[in-house]
Amino acid sequence: MSVHPEKDVINALIAGHFADPFSLLGMHKTDAGLEVRALLPDATEVWVIEPKTGGKVGKLDCLDSRGFFCGVIPRRKNPFRYQLAVMWHGHENLIDDPYRFGPLIQEVDSWLLSEGTHLRPYETLGAHADTMDGVTGTRFSVWAPNARRVSVVGQFNYWDGRRHPMRLRRESGIWELFIPGAHPGQLYKFELIDTDGHLRLKADPYAFESQMRPETASLICGLPEKTTLSPARQRANGFDQPISIYEVHLGSWRRHTDNNFWLSYRELADQLVPYVKEMGFTHLELLPINEHPFDGSWGYQPQGLYAPTRRFGTREDFRYFINAAHAAGLNVLLDWVPGHFPTDDAGLAKFDGTSLYEHGDPREGYHQDWNTLIYNYGRREVSNYLVGNGLYWIERFGIDGLRVDAVASMIYRDYSRQPGEWIPNDKGGRENLEAIEFLRSTNRIIGEQTPGAVTMAEESTDFAGVSRPASMGGLGFWFKWNLGWMHDTLDYMKLDPVHRQYHHDKMTFGMLYNSTENFVLPLSHDEVVHGKKSILDRMPGDAWQKFANLRAYYGWMWAFPGKKLLFMGNEFAQGREWNHDSSLDWHLLEGGDNWHHGVKRLVRDLNRTYRQHAAMHELDFDSYGFEWLVVEDNVNSVFIFVRRDSQGNEIIVASNFTPVPRYHYRFGINQPGRWREELNTDSMHYHGSNAGNSGAVHSDAIPSHGRDHSLSLTLPPLSTIWLVREAE
Repeated sequence: MSVHPEKDVINALIAGHFADPFSLLGMHKTDAGLEVRALLPDATEVWVIEPKTGGKVGKLDCLDSRGFFCGVIPRRKNPFRYQLAVMWHGHENLIDDPYRFGPLIQEVDSWLLSEGTHLRPYETLGAHADTMDGVTGTRFSVWAPNARRVSVVGQFNYWDGRRHPMRLRRESGIWELFIPGAHPGQLYKFELIDTDGHLRLKADPYAFESQMRPETASLICGLPEKTTLSPARQRANGFDQPISIYEVHLGSWRRHTDNNFWLSYRELADQLVPYVKEMGFTHLELLPINEHPFDGSWGYQPQGLYAPTRRFGTREDFRYFINAAHAAGLNVLLDWVPGHFPTDDAGLAKFDGTSLYEHGDPREGYHQDWNTLIYNYGRREVSNYLVGNGLYWIERFGIDGLRVDAVASMIYRDYSRQPGEWIPNDKGGRENLEAIEFLRSTNRIIGEQTPGAVTMAEESTDFAGVSRPASMGGLGFWFKWNLGWMHDTLDYMKLDPVHRQYHHDKMTFGMLYNSTENFVLPLSHDEVVHGKKSILDRMPGDAWQKFANLRAYYGWMWAFPGKKLLFMGNEFAQGREWNHDSSLDWHLLEGGDNWHHGVKRLVRDLNRTYRQHAAMHELDFDSYGFEWLVVEDNVNSVFIFVRRDSQGNEIIVASNFTPVPRYHYRFGINQPGRWREELNTDSMHYHGSNAGNSGAVHSDAIPSHGRDHSLSLTLPPLSTIWLVREAE
């Protein structure tokens, strides 16, 4: 005799409180024969079908009017492949039963996921279209070890959490289910009854595509094909290469003039990419493009780490954009945010009712500054989720490097906290040892798995060895943003020139620690918001002096050791602060030729000249590549130095940061000969006063500054000039 399930078991299943649906549903051997059980709400009649013949081999009885069916297949002893013919609202549908399929996750994957060493967890977790036993559908899996029940809900099941409860793999805390007929393009979520019995509706942490905000459903779609960095792109990331980065917020670089709506990924490919190439930049850096709920976070509060935001189009549109950048010879860097995530209900917060991805104690798991949550880097599955994500963007989209945001907030437990608001590590210190290990591991894995890709750290403290290997006690990044250089030089430039002589060291101090890291010199988005003013508006004086100061500063920046980064709008001297809700002020370039055009031409020429001469970039991180010629003339606010390549070729850089021209300014040099004025920020071509040296000067055998030969120059007001030695 068949023993039908107890009523309380059926009640628990239908109510969504039965955590082991495979023990009840599907085909089971009983003393009476093979018994098939199915939960099919709203069905009126159910038959078991033999797929080979299409014949009906048994009818299932409705044991509960809410949709529980059960029946014994006569004269059958061995389980077989079957389908269900279901009558819904007068129409018969032939379906495959999700509960006839075996476990999905292989033992090795389960082991690696639990161990936190699965390099590509996204290949197993999430939603993956698949064919099983000849049946097309989608396999779903999600990590929620403390949930009482997890179901897949979506367009394929009327968003009804009763219909597709998942199997729990207790050894890993992962829930899984293959749903026949669920196909790419359909929306889904995970419905959880959490550890406290509360119903939660969550987006897939591993979703490859998501809905446009404010909607939060995930989209079934396949994995992009793997890609590798070409040899040219690998070389372009090298320490000895010219790296000039154009940092962009895709939502506000340019907008449609008629409705202020965003440009799409494809429109950006057609407009932004050629612009960046024409301006001479080598790299394009994107503010975070991961799906995020709040526009005002600029992407820095990501909710869907694996999904490019739908604001600008589909995932394939984003791939089109990346491919267009590569075709134009640009490397693409992605701003990556493993430092925190938002508290929105649809995201990772309290995922299964517990602090699963975040720390439970707000002294460890809550960012007061940003009202966001902090990942628990010490939990293996969490660090695995993040490391895998870094690889995902590089391997699946061809991203050439990751810029990691707010590293200081990750590696210090007392970041922006008062005494008593943070918990020391197990050694009593302030360092977040788990975050440090996570960053080292991420950088090591990226280096091993994706040759040529790089990482850059935005780290605002003096933590030793950010861009040094872990074996030396470092974090293993390739580059570090030099925020100290940025603050010092901007503080100097905002001064009235008459006061600059008293702050001379702000321009020279950077060389005292230049050898400690592989630096990028950033003028980023953070410097043109929140009342800081635009870079142009920080410059002192009248309009002429503001532009002259800015041009001299850019000439200094492009010559100083370190790779370059400029946020959009700075290249044409936007006058107002950046506003993420509107386009850059492109109208400043309309009409006749003006000062903004001059700055734009200068940035283009700086990029091209910087790339042309190895002396300006080859030895950025080698002391042989830099030498002061005049460093102590604070009275005149003059600085002169040499940049040098590995072959000994030199370029002389001279800056005058006062509005007073310096005529017959003599200084000693290493290499006598004729020196050509390669670039002059005071040129009339850039709307300067056009003072200078008539194209070239010849050295004199007159000792100066401890050297046997010297040059006598005219240093234009508020200017930087570059001199190249001509062949004899």
